[in-house]
Amino acid sequence: MTGDLLIRSVRPWPNSLDTPAVDVLCTDGKVASIGADLDAPPGVPVADGRGGVLLPSFTDAHAHLDSTRLGLPFRPHSAGSGLAELIENDRRNWRTAERSVAERATHTLGVTIAAGATIVRSHAQVDVDSGLEKLEGVLAAREAHADRASVEVVAFPQCGILREKGTAELLEAALRAGADLVGGLDPAGYDRDPVRHLDVVFGLAEKHQRGVDVHLHDAGSLGAFQIELICERVAALDMRGKVTVSHAFALSSVDAERQRELVELLAEHDVAVTTVAPGAREPLPLRQLRWAGVRLGLGQDGMRDYWSPYGNGDMLDRAWQLAYRDGFRQDALVEMCVDIATRGGASVVGLPHGLTEGSPADLVVVPGDTVTAAVMDRAPRTLVVHAGRVVAADGELV
Repeated sequence: MTGDLLIRSVRPWPNSLDTPAVDVLCTDGKVASIGADLDAPPGVPVADGRGGVLLPSFTDAHAHLDSTRLGLPFRPHSAGSGLAELIENDRRNWRTAERSVAERATHTLGVTIAAGATIVRSHAQVDVDSGLEKLEGVLAAREAHADRASVEVVAFPQCGILREKGTAELLEAALRAGADLVGGLDPAGYDRDPVRHLDVVFGLAEKHQRGVDVHLHDAGSLGAFQIELICERVAALDMRGKVTVSHAFALSSVDAERQRELVELLAEHDVAVTTVAPGAREPLPLRQLRWAGVRLGLGQDGMRDYWSPYGNGDMLDRAWQLAYRDGFRQDALVEMCVDIATRGGASVVGLPHGLTEGSPADLVVVPGDTVTAAVMDRAPRTLVVHAGRVVAADGELV
């Protein structure tokens, strides 16, 4: 549902300390005009931006709404080390949560929207233990907030595809049930057969004409090899612009020349990359990816779940983490992280996003002298707008 709205007194990005405040008129869900002292058409609601910084809304390009415990009593982290133990720990515990998957996902998506994200891509685990229950919970959350955000859902085989008989069939059932993309997980390092794993993933994508988003934690030469395999599939199936590699730890764990080759390969095949600014890995080569034209997004990953106690649903906070992890101090580099968290993520999802006239009216107003100041302070968002309608104000849904 789209709307009309006049936003008074905001300072659109890019801005500086002396940038004057202007008004923004949104018509039929799009930015219609930006200027000083705009007239409010009859019947159009008016919202006060209070001189805050105006940004395109945030995009959480990599969430796991099905596993969140945000808002529930804290549980100490109980997993051992390594990917397999993290996966098994989630499997041991998810049914004992105080709320259903749908309730937890709906709450966390609401927190995410209130913090300024109106575009979200969430993975939903599909395996022989949970069947489609987690997918159904995320789809229910999407429906609950359908007027507040655009949400894509990835059918995600978190326990592998080849390890358990029946997973491939469940992935196909998930696509038929409403999932938008098909996912994958460490085809070599976890499933131990990258060719067969990718056969399933890309076979389903081709059959159902869906996009692909593969978790690739494998680092070094093993991860680099899988990036090459993925790009080969993209070329063979003419899927440029429809495939994402999440995490892509290989990019930060190979030498400079190999890194350059992989970045160029991703750009050539228009394969997107998402990061969650992890604390235990070397940061991705953000500038090299951007210079090469690789679509690059940022996500929250899991939030207060059985994988990790971190995460709060706030993409501005995650933009701060991205800048901090990369050691950025200059305003231009901090703002690059904000761009990755807004327009960058939207480009991964495939949605237009920006502050120019004609852009979708998906906007967020953040208190602050400048964009960098807003990142450092991370005050509650003054306004969050989706499709020309105010959906949150002062950190609360409306």
